[in-house]
Amino acid sequence: MVVRFNRTNRHLLSYRRQNRMSTVIIWGALVLSLFTELTFAASRSSSATVESKAAALFKAGDYPAVATLFKTLPPDATPSKTLLRLALLSYVRLGRTDEALTIYTKLHQPGVSHDYSLLRPLALGMITGHVRDRHEHVRIAAYSALSELGLPETAALLEDGLLDPSVVVRARAAEAIGKAGLAAKSGALRRALRDEMPTVRIAAMTALGDANASDIRQQLLDVARTEDGPEAVFADAALVNLGLSEKLDTIKSAATLPDAESRMAALGALGRLKHSGSLAVLSQAVYDPDPSVRAFAAGALGEFGSPGGVAPLTHAIGDEVGMVRGVAATSLGRLGIKENRPLLLALTRDPNPHVRASAAEGLLRLGDTSAMALASDLARHPDPSIRSAAAQALSASSDEQALTLLHTLIQDQQPLPRLMAAKALRKSRAEAVPILVKGLHDSDEAVRIASAHSLLHQITQQSSGKRRR
Repeated sequence: MVVRFNRTNRHLLSYRRQNRMSTVIIWGALVLSLFTELTFAASRSSSATVESKAAALFKAGDYPAVATLFKTLPPDATPSKTLLRLALLSYVRLGRTDEALTIYTKLHQPGVSHDYSLLRPLALGMITGHVRDRHEHVRIAAYSALSELGLPETAALLEDGLLDPSVVVRARAAEAIGKAGLAAKSGALRRALRDEMPTVRIAAMTALGDANASDIRQQLLDVARTEDGPEAVFADAALVNLGLSEKLDTIKSAATLPDAESRMAALGALGRLKHSGSLAVLSQAVYDPDPSVRAFAAGALGEFGSPGGVAPLTHAIGDEVGMVRGVAATSLGRLGIKENRPLLLALTRDPNPHVRASAAEGLLRLGDTSAMALASDLARHPDPSIRSAAAQALSASSDEQALTLLHTLIQDQQPLPRLMAAKALRKSRAEAVPILVKGLHDSDEAVRIASAHSLLHQITQQSSGKRRR
């Protein structure tokens, strides 16, 4: 009886202890859950506070404060997408594009479409951030990109470029002001007409002439009367654009001057102006004794774009100088006449690999994808300049195979093929965007600028396509 009572008592005590332990565990779990929830809620509240503060600072234009706020986040913090976007755009406005690119890499998820609303300012910042680089070739690359893009929003930077110590940069800046549609009202461009270097003055005259800036007519007439050589030729070309068509005869006469530079300037101007009566002058110039002039004539015939250029270009592809044959091959492709295919096919066996690359480009311009095999072969050539020429040839095609080859070339060990591949991807398909985003990480500044330029071109193209639809 006593034994049974003790045993029962022990069972009862054990049950009570277990019950108390379970109660403690349950309460402990509830407390832990409540603490976790409160901590998470506090974290969310803190994150929301930081986000709203960053948004207010960004709206006020205090980008350094946004960057500082982002930098001071704890290492284990997980910033929201909104905060990351604000930090990225702040870094872009501060010219710190490397940090902006790092944030974009965090934001973009593999397999998801790229965010053009972030990529566009990032790519543009990648270019504009180098306009004051200490290396001249990098500034030239930046202003060359801006020249081709012609964006009105870069007006202040373009006019700053007219004060750069580099002659080439100043000339590119003048061209860019023209392409951005800013020449007609640009006082800085008019001041560039007095630049100490003819190259810059010529670029300014051309941009103002294209913009029909009639207020500079007298200045152009003075230049045409008092100057010799290319400067006088381009002054006459600008005057033709301003309505003085009689100046066209003066340019044609310059194509026969003893000075080779004047002849080249005249041929280039005639190619741009595209007046029907100039074809005979351009055609005759492929027989010039100077190979550089013959190459200029072949290039001008391609720009002129007349079927009447086929006969002189047929002569030029038999030239003894490879440079002339190569330019002629490209021009035959630019004419877009499929009957020129046999002429270009013959050049695919040229002993000069640069000429073969130009022949491949000409064929691809005509839609002949059989040239892809030649381009692929040249893309593996041991000489990086030949691989670069292959990239240039591939720019004429949007074929999937061309995209694959350019993807390989943009990863080349040498910067020149990577640079040309980045430029070539400008004209490729939408699938080029991820490749170009990778190009923004390149170790060479010029390649990064070219990738950004091509990326902007792709974004603009695709945005325009969507608007048309």
